[in-house]
Amino acid sequence: MRMRSLLTAGAACLLAGLLCGAVYLKRVVDYQRAVRETRIEEVDLSRVSDGTYTGEYDTGLVSARVEVRVEGGEIMDIRILEHKNERGGPAEAVTEAIVSQQRIEVDAVSGATNSSTIIKKAVENALRQGLTAPQS
Repeated sequence: MRMRSLLTAGAACLLAGLLCGAVYLKRVVDYQRAVRETRIEEVDLSRVSDGTYTGEYDTGLVSARVEVRVEGGEIMDIRILEHKNERGGPAEAVTEAIVSQQRIEVDAVSGATNSSTIIKKAVENALRQGLTAPQS
């Protein structure tokens, strides 16, 4: 009787582990697809009003929230308010490249490509908040 209880408990633990593993793998596949489908579009900085804007981007396993300060049509500063990542912490250096090159589509940080993409998309989303109507 005791052996049967142990086998039942072991089978239940194995089944629970397999279920958790399957759920995690699905999250990873969804995350990889979301990053692969992410498109970065440049924002015309001359159309962004002076101010500080917050932008976010979340792909499930990795997300970023940034604050972008714009003055006179230039990105003056980018602060990372939150960056949920697996091993992509070094990607935060991408903000320095964005500020120095004054464009969003800069090279990703080697070894942290996905996190770089997510941070760049968060910057784009922040800048889009400050867009003014095109001049006619």
